[in-house]
Amino acid sequence: MSRIGRMPIDIPDGATVTLAEGNAVKVKGPKGTLEKTFDKAMSITVEGNQVLVTRPNDLKRNRALHGLTRSLIFNMVTGVTTGYTKELEINGVGYRAQKQGKKLVLSLGYSHPVEMQDPEGITTTIEGNKIVVAGINKEHVGQFAAEIRFKRPPEPYKGKGIKYVNEVIRRKEGKTGKK
Repeated sequence: MSRIGRMPIDIPDGATVTLAEGNAVKVKGPKGTLEKTFDKAMSITVEGNQVLVTRPNDLKRNRALHGLTRSLIFNMVTGVTTGYTKELEINGVGYRAQKQGKKLVLSLGYSHPVEMQDPEGITTTIEGNKIVVAGINKEHVGQFAAEIRFKRPPEPYKGKGIKYVNEVIRRKEGKTGKK
């Protein structure tokens, strides 16, 4: 059995999980609502204040889907109750970020400012040289944070660019002169 797949998902107070036909799961909580349809091979049941995911047999595909399905439902429940955040840090002389309504304007050493519109359900805030991306969908928060980082990834010599707060950049030694 999958160690992750067989663990029950506790539904916290204030959250509700409803199942529809075709393995459509709807999770509603204080921060919002998320819906997702899962593979028909998995059987998803709500018992009391727990969600259980079981698989019909030990085929390789079903073993893989078992843990995945449980993890995705757990992420949905966590998202609507507490939400997700990713923090990015801007390093470099003259590199700045500003908010203009729902638009994130980045000055990253290019000849033009880079403008990014906040996607639906995602909010960005700026705290000094940090950009905080927040939302209820873990996948969308991570994707938008990766898109922001892609605009100017950190370089290995001085570490200039946009990096995740907990990311460690492997540094390289610069040029050495002739002897």
